[in-house]
Amino acid sequence: MATTPKKTARPAARRTAKAASADSKPIPVTPAADAAALISKDTDTMEDTVKKTAAKADTLFAEFNDRAKAAVEKGTKLFDEFNDFAKGNVEAVVESSKIAAKGFESLGQDAADYGRKSFDGAAAALKQFAAAKSPTEFFKLQSDYVRSAFDSLVAETSKNTESLLKLAGEIAQPLSNRAAVAVEKAKLAA
Repeated sequence: MATTPKKTARPAARRTAKAASADSKPIPVTPAADAAALISKDTDTMEDTVKKTAAKADTLFAEFNDRAKAAVEKGTKLFDEFNDFAKGNVEAVVESSKIAAKGFESLGQDAADYGRKSFDGAAAALKQFAAAKSPTEFFKLQSDYVRSAFDSLVAETSKNTESLLKLAGEIAQPLSNRAAVAVEKAKLAA
């Protein structure tokens, strides 16, 4: 079975077009002079609007350019400050390393001197032990030597401990100075 299309749509479309043409009012015809004046007025208004918009755009671009230049200058300045700060940190580490090397060299020399002195003392004690005429004298010489060697060891250990503590402070001084500079810069930045 074939269906037939509805024919009601066409008359409605025709009625709508007829109703629209009946409702619309005719556009009044104006003389050519009036039309030219209107066009000239609209043209002037449009030109003023374009000029104002162009002036605003120029102002905005100039402000943007100034702000961009200021941001670049500020970034460059911060980068230079960071480089100077990093250079100072490297110099502090180098200075600290030099102090540590000299300090450990001094401690090594002191340890070598103490070892030499201990060896000389032990050699002298062995000569005395060999010259002992009785076991009592031998044990007395041995106990005197052990006591003096122990006292010498305690004194050397105390001296080395004090030297190490002093050296640690000297090594840390350049680094703590840089830490103080970093804290100061952080305070200024905040």
